[in-house]
Amino acid sequence: MTLVAVLVLLTALAAAVPVLTRLLGRAAGYPLAAGYLAGCALLATRLPVVLDDRVVAVSFPWLPSLDIAFALRMDGLSMVFGLLVLGVGALIMMYCPRYLSADRPYAGLYTLLTLFTVAMLGVVLAADLLLLFVFWELTTVCSFFLIGLAGPAAARPATRALLVTAFGGLALLAAVVVLIVTLDTADLTTILAYPDRLLATPGAAWTVGGLLVVAAFTKSAQFPFHFWLPSAMVAITPVSAYLHAATMVKAGIYLLIRFSPIYAAQAAWTIALVLVGLGTALLGAFLALRQHDLKAMLAYSTVSQLGLLVGVIGVGTPAALAAAILHTVAHALFKATLFMLVGIIDREAGSRDIRQLSGLRRVMPVTATLTGLAAMSMAGLPPLLGFVSKEAIFEALIKTGVGPWLSPAAEILAVSASVLTFVYGARIVHETFAGEIRQPDLYEPAWPFLAPAAVAAVLSLVLGPAVAVLGPLIDRATHDASPGGHSPDVAFWHGFTPALGLSTLTVLVGLALFAARARLGRLVQAVRLPPPGAVAFDHGHAALLRLGHLVGQPARYNSPAAHLFRPVLMLVVLGAGAAYALRGLPPWPGAPAGRADWPVLVLVAAALAGIVLARSALAAIALLGLTGLVMATWFLLAGAPDVALTLLLVEVLTAVVAMLVLRRLPARLPAAGRQPASVFTAGLAVAAGLVAVAATAGLTGRRDLSPLDGYFVGNAEPVTGGSNVVNVILVEFRAFDTLGEATVLVAVALGLIGLFRAGARPRPGEPGPARPVAPDPVLRFAYRLLAPVMLALSAYLFLRGHDEPGGGFAAALVAGVALGLGQLAYAGRRPPLLGRLRPRPLLATGLLLCLAVGSSALALGEPFLTPWHTPSVSLLGFSLSPVTAFDAGIYLMVLGLISAAVDRLGEPVPRPAAPGPVPQSETGAEVPAG
Repeated sequence: MTLVAVLVLLTALAAAVPVLTRLLGRAAGYPLAAGYLAGCALLATRLPVVLDDRVVAVSFPWLPSLDIAFALRMDGLSMVFGLLVLGVGALIMMYCPRYLSADRPYAGLYTLLTLFTVAMLGVVLAADLLLLFVFWELTTVCSFFLIGLAGPAAARPATRALLVTAFGGLALLAAVVVLIVTLDTADLTTILAYPDRLLATPGAAWTVGGLLVVAAFTKSAQFPFHFWLPSAMVAITPVSAYLHAATMVKAGIYLLIRFSPIYAAQAAWTIALVLVGLGTALLGAFLALRQHDLKAMLAYSTVSQLGLLVGVIGVGTPAALAAAILHTVAHALFKATLFMLVGIIDREAGSRDIRQLSGLRRVMPVTATLTGLAAMSMAGLPPLLGFVSKEAIFEALIKTGVGPWLSPAAEILAVSASVLTFVYGARIVHETFAGEIRQPDLYEPAWPFLAPAAVAAVLSLVLGPAVAVLGPLIDRATHDASPGGHSPDVAFWHGFTPALGLSTLTVLVGLALFAARARLGRLVQAVRLPPPGAVAFDHGHAALLRLGHLVGQPARYNSPAAHLFRPVLMLVVLGAGAAYALRGLPPWPGAPAGRADWPVLVLVAAALAGIVLARSALAAIALLGLTGLVMATWFLLAGAPDVALTLLLVEVLTAVVAMLVLRRLPARLPAAGRQPASVFTAGLAVAAGLVAVAATAGLTGRRDLSPLDGYFVGNAEPVTGGSNVVNVILVEFRAFDTLGEATVLVAVALGLIGLFRAGARPRPGEPGPARPVAPDPVLRFAYRLLAPVMLALSAYLFLRGHDEPGGGFAAALVAGVALGLGQLAYAGRRPPLLGRLRPRPLLATGLLLCLAVGSSALALGEPFLTPWHTPSVSLLGFSLSPVTAFDAGIYLMVLGLISAAVDRLGEPVPRPAAPGPVPQSETGAEVPAG
């Protein structure tokens, strides 16, 4: 259970962030860092197991019918990435308190960073394809919000990152579906252990391979999807450091390494990854040379280093995969160091533009030393870890194994990219820290600010000569990525090898180019490039939005009739089609209509006619309520007391809400007239009614069309102990559907809450300040008298729901009626007894309660929201069971929605707009109201 414990620990940290920030402010980063280190320690306790060629695994049923489980698995490869995610995350959390300003909303930042960690850990630990996809998309969502925290300027870059990586997520989802359908399993371990099963179906194998490449390229910013990563540099430095060093972009690298057992020996896979990856490495390094902003240089550097990783992964040999894993570690250390130090320079000097920085080594010697160490590792200079990993990459690229031409091409691309990396790395150090000091009043930051970067830089320095310490774990991870293969020994010195020659060539050419940096800079800036990918993406995005505007144009009407036209017309068309398709159905076997049905029909028809002809809003609402009351009576006569009770309560609540709405509506409704549109609308309404009548007459009594009714009636009480079949279906047999519908209610309620505009100053032409409404003494007396009774009735209906008509939904409607009556009685003020209810706590508590009940089944080894088999407990004559808590969650969510709606509708009525000049557009045309 170690893996579950780590995820639970990080999730608990995310939940505790509001409390920690309230107590400690920005310093909440320190206990969060301690939690990350505790997670590292938990994973490290399983290191002996992993090194012993075993795995740490845990699995809970999720969707048993589809063979999908909440399965986690940690082997050597997962452990490497997991330790990087948690280790670098701890450094970032220690860095945040000193970096963040006091006015920044750091609670949201800490929460999102921690959830980001959970998502990335889920990606590297997932042993089920669907679970892998879920966590993959969570990283996309978290990165979108983290980038967006930078303010309005981050909206477009965050959108780019979201759309590009979400496109890759769709590709991954398609790959998951094809894999599950082809192999009849979602277990990742089984799929990777028997690659021949997938390769035996070439069409599916190459479809999956192409989709995986797209998913990895979008996430790891490979050409042509590389543009989103540099534009995401608007994010604050801790986010950039974490995103570039250990999370998000490394997910694509992990995915390619993980699926290497299937595709590593395939020539197409190798050629695509080597050429695209190393081409991206060269392009990213060239674009980094064109930048003057330090963060922009590091962003394009990340694109380049990721390309180098993709290229060597494409080679697919054990030596290549070992080099990729080792360079992933080296890259995480030097890139985290550089980003944190750039943040320090920006904080201290007030600029990241190297044209405005010079001589900082005189006032910030420690910062200069740490930056130099990280840049040396990035450039591949000894004795840093980056030297060892870069030499391993060169060694692997010499032996690509696909044709005589690919190895020389790969070496040329890799050496060229590495030469440019050496140049821009030297440029960062030289132009920032060498030369004459321009800002002599600067000083070295405090050690708590420097410490996280110092730890990463010192690790790069120490692990270079002592890289053999990482050898067993790298070897284990390589074996997991390439079963049956043998990786070379990880060592600092391999003698005089061709790879050492390529490293030496890189340094010599890099020194020569750096010596001619002035001419090189002019040459690089003079190169004319096509428009950046971000520009092309923005144009395509804008064109897509324009297309959506055209497609949605017919639906943009203020009249409800215009929106109802299409679904009602579709109902008529579908009804006609169904009548033709079911023309051979045997005659209805049921009994003719009873005597009580005809009076009900007459009453309904009369009420509907009255609604159509009514010109008084109050009369129309009264007749509408009468229609509902008659229909509830009809359901009761038909033997459906649950439906009748719910409908009756809905009608009562509708009447209360209508009273709130009537304060904003004119007393008289406009006449429809006899225009051709009205005649057509009336004809369409009649046709829809005839379709409904025909469907009712044709399908009523045909219970043989579905066997579910017999199953539910026969199994409700034996399985669940509840005799109210309707409630049992809602909260046990179909609880997942009920939870989904209740979640929709939560979304609607949050939308209503978002519409609150309390205290907003009206714009020109808008209604003026709110007109207070005098409380009604009669309604206040009625509320004080009836509210306790209604709450008692609500509790009674809730408790009896498992055995008799009632349940959480009906009980919440009764409480909602009391809430609405209080709003009417006190005219926008908080009524006693129910005035303390707030929508957000109700919604959150209800949703969490339902999820807790559903998740508790997982602890018993059952699928999520499995019907309970525990015996019921009798309390005051009512039958209670664990599912009562689920029903309570539904109760709270429904009541939260009603509370949000009542609060919104109970706002004071706006005053009419003061007379004044008619607003005009820039062209002089009048602007329509609303």
